[in-house]
Amino acid sequence: MAEPSTLDPAIAARLKHDEHGLVCAVVQEDRTGEVLMVGWMDDEALARTLSSGRVTFWSRSRQEYWRKGDTSGHSQHVRRVQLDCDGDALLVRVHQVGAACHTGARTCFEAGGDLPVVVGAAPEGEPAGEGPAAGEPAGNGPGAAS
Repeated sequence: MAEPSTLDPAIAARLKHDEHGLVCAVVQEDRTGEVLMVGWMDDEALARTLSSGRVTFWSRSRQEYWRKGDTSGHSQHVRRVQLDCDGDALLVRVHQVGAACHTGARTCFEAGGDLPVVVGAAPEGEPAGEGPAAGEPAGNGPGAAS
């Protein structure tokens, strides 16, 4: 947003940006599958993330790039980046060092807390979804970091 992007044009063409030129980036701990936080990336932030091994976001409030951990020491080391089927969200799998949340909590969702919800149940006889069950480690499939 502040400078020309170095993102591969083939990747940029696959992205669906919001009205501010941003894409939502969900950050997940690679070893456990735990969702740590959500941030925003423009093309240049994604280019820096893909090429540096560290996660870079665009700060909507400060209108500048920030690399997670440069001031706090709580860094995110990239293991894998995936684009969702619509091109409007990224999944950034990382090795998190320290807290992910600026409050000092392990995750931003831990800091935000649970909301009251009616828990739904699948109809009897329906097969369970694929993938790891709650509490099981994720990231053991093809392309996962070892």
